[in-house]
Amino acid sequence: MRLSHTRKALLISMSLIMVGLLGQAAAAESSHSEAAPPAAATPSASAPATTAPAAAAQPSKPAVTPAKPKPRTESTAIPKHPKGRTGPAGSRLTTGTKAVALTFDDGPDPANTPALLKILAKEKVKATFCLVGENVKAHPDLVRKIAAGGHALCNHTWNHDLRLGKKKPAQIRADMQRTNAAIRAAVPNAKIAYFRAPGGNFTGQIVKVAKELGMSSIYWKVDPRDWEHGRTESDGAHTNRVIGSVKRNTHAGAIVLSHDYAQPDTIRAYRVLIPWLRKRFHLIALP
Repeated sequence: MRLSHTRKALLISMSLIMVGLLGQAAAAESSHSEAAPPAAATPSASAPATTAPAAAAQPSKPAVTPAKPKPRTESTAIPKHPKGRTGPAGSRLTTGTKAVALTFDDGPDPANTPALLKILAKEKVKATFCLVGENVKAHPDLVRKIAAGGHALCNHTWNHDLRLGKKKPAQIRADMQRTNAAIRAAVPNAKIAYFRAPGGNFTGQIVKVAKELGMSSIYWKVDPRDWEHGRTESDGAHTNRVIGSVKRNTHAGAIVLSHDYAQPDTIRAYRVLIPWLRKRFHLIALP
């Protein structure tokens, strides 16, 4: 059947309209699909939406204050067996004679000092006790026993201040005078001829002030490091190590360092050492 020109034109127009409508629908659907987020990215109803970056959600950490350095001790500051004729800042290493001087630091100790005094009395040996002022104040009766036994007294600062030598002369002097006053409160008119810096940390300044107060600064020639007791070292092993060190390193004229304060193994060691040393050396209290 033939169509008139008018109908043909109408059909063509309707076809073009339909094609246009279908194209718009497809474009709209495509645009909607790209705008919508993927299903996996859509937060579920049970989980709250995250509105801030993960880093911002972390609580702020407080500023960390650097740890203070540990005080210096004999283990870090002092060689085991110093060489030469004098110690740091001109302090004394030896007795100046063939005699050997035993020195005991940090006391008096209510348990160990009396035990040591008994050993010394039994063996008829004199020693030198380097006393800490605070312990002197707490145990003046022990200072009297030390002096009564004919032993020499040495100033070892008020509270074992390892940094005293770096302080101002007035502070050094005040510390030494306070310690001497405590010793003389226990033993009036006591002779205090010696000073030993804690840790052996002598400086020219501390030696100078000690000399002005009538005290000679003493270091040591033998250090068995009896204060150094490792966690895995048994008491017996510690005692034997002290004994071995003193025997190996003591020679004529030596000043031997040990500790009566808080060192029961040292007392056990000297029960063996003092008879052994007496057979080989003349043992003295520093004059």
